[in-house]
Amino acid sequence: MSKGTIKKVAGPLVIASGMRDANMYDVVRVSNQRLIGEIIEIHGDEASIQVYEETSGLGPGEPVESMEVPLSVELGPGLIRSIYDGIQRPLDDIMRISGNNLKRGVEVASLKRDIKWEFVPVKKAGDSVLEGDILGTVQETIVVEQKIMVPYGISGTVKEIKAGEFTVEEVIAVIETPQGDREVTLMQKWPVRRERPYKRKLTPEMPLITGQRVVDTFFPIAKGGVAAVPGPFGSGKTVIQHQLAKWAEADIVVYIGCGERGNEMTDVLNEFPELKDPKTGQSLMERTVLIANTSDMPVAAREASIYTGITIAEYFRDMGYSVALMADSTSRWAEALREMSGRLEEMPGEEGYPAYLGSRLAQFYERAGHVISLGSDEREGALSVIGAVSPPGGDISEPVSQATLRIVKVFWGLDSALAYKRHFPAINWLNSYSLYLDNMGPWFEKEVSEDWMVNRQKMMTLLQEEASLEEIVKMVGMDALSASDRLKMEAARSIREDFLHQNSFHEVDTYTSLKKQLLMMRLVLAFYEKSSQALTEGAGMQALINMPVREKIGRYKYTLEENLDAEFDAVMGQLDEEIAKAAGKEGL
Repeated sequence: MSKGTIKKVAGPLVIASGMRDANMYDVVRVSNQRLIGEIIEIHGDEASIQVYEETSGLGPGEPVESMEVPLSVELGPGLIRSIYDGIQRPLDDIMRISGNNLKRGVEVASLKRDIKWEFVPVKKAGDSVLEGDILGTVQETIVVEQKIMVPYGISGTVKEIKAGEFTVEEVIAVIETPQGDREVTLMQKWPVRRERPYKRKLTPEMPLITGQRVVDTFFPIAKGGVAAVPGPFGSGKTVIQHQLAKWAEADIVVYIGCGERGNEMTDVLNEFPELKDPKTGQSLMERTVLIANTSDMPVAAREASIYTGITIAEYFRDMGYSVALMADSTSRWAEALREMSGRLEEMPGEEGYPAYLGSRLAQFYERAGHVISLGSDEREGALSVIGAVSPPGGDISEPVSQATLRIVKVFWGLDSALAYKRHFPAINWLNSYSLYLDNMGPWFEKEVSEDWMVNRQKMMTLLQEEASLEEIVKMVGMDALSASDRLKMEAARSIREDFLHQNSFHEVDTYTSLKKQLLMMRLVLAFYEKSSQALTEGAGMQALINMPVREKIGRYKYTLEENLDAEFDAVMGQLDEEIAKAAGKEGL
């Protein structure tokens, strides 16, 4: 082991001499308190170490010891339902040792060593296996069955395989390889900065259904896609991420609170166990991994938390699951990069961020994807990444937002003006976009309805025309508009208030199925198209605007799933009657 001594301490940065034999990104233990850190720069025999714990009280001359392994996570049964800090230390175990406040130098295993898991083999002695092949399964929670895979770099013949109850460290199989026998346990280790390998990436053609209308209909994200949610303070980034974590069609959710406020993280920790998973009826925690790295925790650990989270997410993706990863927020992570870069005295880039900010963000987001996993069974897994960005003052021209937008394909731009009007989700439909639409259009037309994309385009056109007409209204007033333009404004208002506005705290409105979204689109567009027709036939504008059926169209979003068709037919029937009445065609 490479051993050195502390030469200089600058906040979370420690410079140690006598480290000539150490390697980049080695884990080190700093001082007699054995604080955990990672080597991020080497000059001669001097190593710069970012320490993931509070460094107050450290001084020159104290020992530093390299563990000669890169920062890694433990992957195996016990991950689900866990709450970790940024370097995969379980917070419940730390609390038992040190109480409510984190103590320094606490060494605890990431996966619990005393729990026995029921391992059910699917291979037998004599079978040939490749890296990534499934040896057996462990029922980790009621919802998640963890698949125990042959570790990367091992291929050969199964010499021995056991069944029964084992801890994560006990040997469950022996594989005979050309390099000799290799023992396999329920647990693997993987360096967090290295992407887990896969066979090939697939084109993102399937949407990740979220139940949020503005997302699914207007700006959908693909399974295996990447999205950014930039927005100023109070515009609802965290609520959107909570909604996606609750409702997105993912088998596993990994939620990273990176530099977030402690009370927001507390909300997540209190809410998730109580939330019922709509698919299984169990608690949402039965398929969730939480990484809590709050703003008062050491700044360097923010950088590690992002990599810890995405490595855990890749592990479940390799099993063939659809995984949704929420990173809240990457701005705080970038601030940690900026602080470490400043202490290393590197040449600053724009606004003091390091010159490699863009490439680090790309390395993180590029680990998402819809892939065929390693192994002989062609398993499909998907890892979708949704990153919140918190630009200072809501200015998305700042470097983190701009570097993120160059990488991601979905941009949900949050607007403080919409948030102040209590319009949630406050996603601005005029400047948001999804570059996956062309790929996913055929899926929507085949799986939901042939008129899905046509209806979506009609609604987008109405909203864009409303924005143009609003400029005229501001200058000369509503009276200057023609009747058809006033009708457009009314139809666009209906889209905004009845379709796009969604109450995340209402038990029915919090989630909308694709079928319901389609029927809502048809109702709103039917009002506009039938009213336009009635206008040309001499109907009065005021009579059309004041039709009682408009209230029914607005309240359709609160209809229960089992009553959708009957209620749709009733509203459409009432719409036809009232249009006929407004046009003076009653009894004809």
